[in-house]
Amino acid sequence: DEYFYLAHRKELRGIGGIFFDYKMDNWKKDFSFIKDVGNTFTYLIKEIAKKKMFKKWTKKEKEIQLLKRGRYTEFNLMYDRGTKFGLNSGGNPEAILMSMPPVAKWK
Repeated sequence: DEYFYLAHRKELRGIGGIFFDYKMDNWKKDFSFIKDVGNTFTYLIKEIAKKKMFKKWTKKEKEIQLLKRGRYTEFNLMYDRGTKFGLNSGGNPEAILMSMPPVAKWK
């Protein structure tokens, strides 16, 4: 949670997750862990998508989505280590910023 904190808003961004970019205990165990996470995520995201793909969104839900996209954009541009590294090391800005949402909103 410390990493995903928007200091200028005094807000946590997101609802949790795993962050393990410094995990280097045992290559075989670490790789097995990463594979398990990937396989579990793939299964779960398919199940969630099946349940929600035909759901109608309310105007209020759409508003919340756009505001969350704004927070995501703020985080990526101000704090994200990968974005900072890519931009500061001469990377392709279009490729680095490709994850930005096409539409976002701020309040």
